[in-house]
Amino acid sequence: MQPYEERLTAPRSWWFVSLLVGIAAALVMVPFGTLPLLGGLVGGTAVAAVVTSSYGSPRIRVVAGSLVMGDAKIPVSALGEPEVLDAEEARAWRGQKADARAFMLLRAYIPTALRVEITDPQDPTPYVYVSTRHPEALAAALTAVRAS
Repeated sequence: MQPYEERLTAPRSWWFVSLLVGIAAALVMVPFGTLPLLGGLVGGTAVAAVVTSSYGSPRIRVVAGSLVMGDAKIPVSALGEPEVLDAEEARAWRGQKADARAFMLLRAYIPTALRVEITDPQDPTPYVYVSTRHPEALAAALTAVRAS
């Protein structure tokens, strides 16, 4: 069985906004001269790009009998049946159907998701919601790990 791995990359528009932040920082430095202007451009763009990369690019993996989503790690044995959510159903689970106790790796720029009930009676978390571009493949990987 192949382990599942996906990186949720930020959309291109976010990288463009990072450049705009750098330009704004450069404009703030205009009164101080050319060198501070260039420093503002480079520094502002770099800081915005780091923020975009760190927030916009979490990893989702199924390895060693666990579902790893960003910093969270849940054993597959504590998970129920995965439910693949299309764009409309995923939007509903992000909004009116959402439970405040749920763990959500939510990225609004990804329309589809996977929802999995937590079956561990000691865990107060009712379910896991994971934004993913490949919900069927993630569900298949979880099902395969549970079956083995």
